[in-house]
Amino acid sequence: MAERLAFLLGKDPETSHGGDMTMFRALRAIAEEQYAVEIICLSGEPDRQEAGAVRVAKPPASPVRLLAGSVAGWRSLVHTRFDIDGVRAAVEESSADRFVAVHSYMAESYLRARGAAPERDLLISTEVPESAVWRRTRGLIGRFEARRLQRDEFRIASAARAIGGYDRDEIDAYRARGIGSAHWLPVTLAPAQRIDVAKTPPRLLVLGNRTWAPNALAAATMIEWWPEISAGIPDAELVLVGPPASDTSAGRLPAGVTDLGFVEEIDRVLAGCRGLAAPISVGGGVRVKMLEAASRGLPVVSTVDGLGSIELSLGMTAAVDRADFVQQCRALLLDSEAAADAGARLHAANGERWSARTGQDAVHAWLSA
Repeated sequence: MAERLAFLLGKDPETSHGGDMTMFRALRAIAEEQYAVEIICLSGEPDRQEAGAVRVAKPPASPVRLLAGSVAGWRSLVHTRFDIDGVRAAVEESSADRFVAVHSYMAESYLRARGAAPERDLLISTEVPESAVWRRTRGLIGRFEARRLQRDEFRIASAARAIGGYDRDEIDAYRARGIGSAHWLPVTLAPAQRIDVAKTPPRLLVLGNRTWAPNALAAATMIEWWPEISAGIPDAELVLVGPPASDTSAGRLPAGVTDLGFVEEIDRVLAGCRGLAAPISVGGGVRVKMLEAASRGLPVVSTVDGLGSIELSLGMTAAVDRADFVQQCRALLLDSEAAADAGARLHAANGERWSARTGQDAVHAWLSA
């Protein structure tokens, strides 16, 4: 009989969107090759019934209670916020052989569960380190809280049987601190139908949920750079896709920029673009939007921080500074044939990586560690 894995999630994969849920679905599909899988997740629809899923209502945040709990427990605000009695109870009632916390903060409830043995049956999927996000997007308070978050992330990693992460530099940092059970997971997405880039108009895409600060920052950067990118290029377009931040206003967008917001049929939008632009300055982990572009053969222009370990996996080349980023974007807009060649190479590299099972085998090595 197959071992059972229970994934602990801070979101409901049936109702939530975003890169972390895209990667969870890929991770789950790989795990299901060898394991029986169930999920325990926080949800806005806790009464929704589904085999293999336990949904727990996410309690509203009380700032006073959260701050008091953080001080009393000597933990960061995020790790305190996700220590939830309902998740702990679901863990205690689960028959799973091992638990996989998707984000380190989702391990907090598990650690309080009766009979918890993290060194035996807890695995951590580090995803995007919250410490890095807070350090770069929350000002002075964020820099202070980032230190506490990093301490919590290391504490969780030290307690667990093994951790896995999508960014090699992050995993190397854990190993340097004595976490020998840290696994780099160079996961890619299954190849999809290749976009006919040669027939696309001079249109670039920025993709990402902008209610998350790193994506909002990337979109704002692209909007700022767009006049320089599009200068002298007739009909050049930039489209923003993904739920917008609350302060987004079409009246503040420069000429040629359109905000489509959340889009149900993303494939249709991708198929009408010349390339994906990702001026990411923080975020860590795997940049799912780039893996989605690679799986379809859509060229990518990204910063060094944006590509991270994906550069190693798929042979992409990052823009080293603003001038380089602008030049690479202009090159895509001006030459559809060269863009098509770049997209074809990317699609082939992704297909070869997938067929070789590089990412899939790394996941199974981590899960069985």
